[in-house]
Amino acid sequence: MATTSHHDYAALVLRVGLGVMALAHGFLKIFVFTIPGTVGFFEQLGYPGALAYIVITAEVLGGLALIAGIGTRYVATAMIPILIGATMTHAGNGWLFSNANGGWEFPAFWTLTLMVQALLGDGAYSLNQLVARRVKLAVA
Repeated sequence: MATTSHHDYAALVLRVGLGVMALAHGFLKIFVFTIPGTVGFFEQLGYPGALAYIVITAEVLGGLALIAGIGTRYVATAMIPILIGATMTHAGNGWLFSNANGGWEFPAFWTLTLMVQALLGDGAYSLNQLVARRVKLAVA
């Protein structure tokens, strides 16, 4: 029987934290800024409005996938370009996110934590591991 290490629990805590953050940001764009407002904001920044739909979808579905532990490495890796874009968007506002229009330290840190999650993998209590165990038992 496999034992769960501190590493597995650390990856779990990071994975769930990142998932909750992504989900919260996706919901913020839907319920507070509204989808049309988010599209308008993206266009105001010079990005295509369609990119807002991609970002919202990635944050909501990616957040749920991270929380559940589904495709953790792939989801974390796929979200990195979104956070690099957010970092670049906030780069001209200074270092601290408390600056007017938000600084770049928060999205930069979030980018790094996604990289760490992609390297760590699922951690404890992921659906990926549950399915893998069931398949292994069914094959054995």
